[in-house]
Amino acid sequence: MDQGPLAERLIAEFDGMSAQLRTAARYMLDHPSDVALLSMREQARQAGVQPATMTRLAKHLGLEGYDAVRDSYAAAVRGGHLGFAGKAGIQVKSQKLKGDRAQATEMMDSLAVQIARLGRPEVLERIVAAAKRLAEARRIYCLGLRSSHPIAWHVHYVLSLIGESSVLLDGIAGTGADAIGRATDADVLLVASVLPYTRQTVEIAEYAAGRGVPVVAITDSKVAPLAQIAQDVIVVPTHSPSFFHTMAPAFAVAEILAALVAGHGGESALAVLRCTDEHHAALNIHLKPRLGMK
Repeated sequence: MDQGPLAERLIAEFDGMSAQLRTAARYMLDHPSDVALLSMREQARQAGVQPATMTRLAKHLGLEGYDAVRDSYAAAVRGGHLGFAGKAGIQVKSQKLKGDRAQATEMMDSLAVQIARLGRPEVLERIVAAAKRLAEARRIYCLGLRSSHPIAWHVHYVLSLIGESSVLLDGIAGTGADAIGRATDADVLLVASVLPYTRQTVEIAEYAAGRGVPVVAITDSKVAPLAQIAQDVIVVPTHSPSFFHTMAPAFAVAEILAALVAGHGGESALAVLRCTDEHHAALNIHLKPRLGMK
């Protein structure tokens, strides 16, 4: 959940709150998922206030008690997201309250923490396992629609530099899913999708899995639709202070996967890369550095 259902009210009433209530309110704004999942006492402990403060905050917002707060956040989790317009309204108010620099700093700090968490041993193990499956495949079909398209495209592009094993399911003229009809259990579907999940992405992944094609998924939850389908699942965070979910952690995973798979190519990959360099030079693809340019 990117924002909580009470975020707009919390921001609107923030200036009129006591210092303790502000601390509790800031916790709710920064940790909306925890509000839905953790006990009131645990939330109070993490926020650094007394449990009674959480109850006072609920009543300040016109609710009977903190259970009503948790119920509303739990309903938001079950119901999905608030929609881009709803989250944009919250961001506008928050940005006006904090200022542009603070908004940018908050986004950068959030990304730094999220990227750092991808370096945890258990996450790296999943990335390495997924890369091994991809490297052993005859063909790698790459799928990502809407905000997830750059994830699929990047992996496909890097792998296209070292051979012909990658196929991008890009949907031009409505034919995006056609190529997957030729896939077998010797191939792999690499698919990316995060909330709000694109229906066509999930349907294509289900179709491929039904045909026995192994699936490697980059998604945002262990209970996401793709996580129920895939053999290898890499969970990436998407929470952002922006109204739009962040794709930077997913893109980082895509870069790592592409590099690891390319590394498995060994000498044959190097030979293809030399041909690629010659091809780019012949077509004058890249600007040549000017004298003295670094």
